[in-house]
Amino acid sequence: MANAFSYACRDCEGMAACPASVVAETKDEVWKLMELHAQVAHNENPADWDGETRAYLATLIKPVNV
Repeated sequence: MANAFSYACRDCEGMAACPASVVAETKDEVWKLMELHAQVAHNENPADWDGETRAYLATLIKPVNV
């Protein structure tokens, strides 16, 4: 059973060259780290992400064992 969640930016369409990834205990924590990464590394404002974008990004959060 998974005890954490991960996100790798390179899994996102158009971001294959980005080496960033995060692992955290909860999906909520992963979301916060994803949003911070998007702001700092890609100059994106997560507040501009629509429901479709958020739904797509949610599919990239994977359960993992650490």
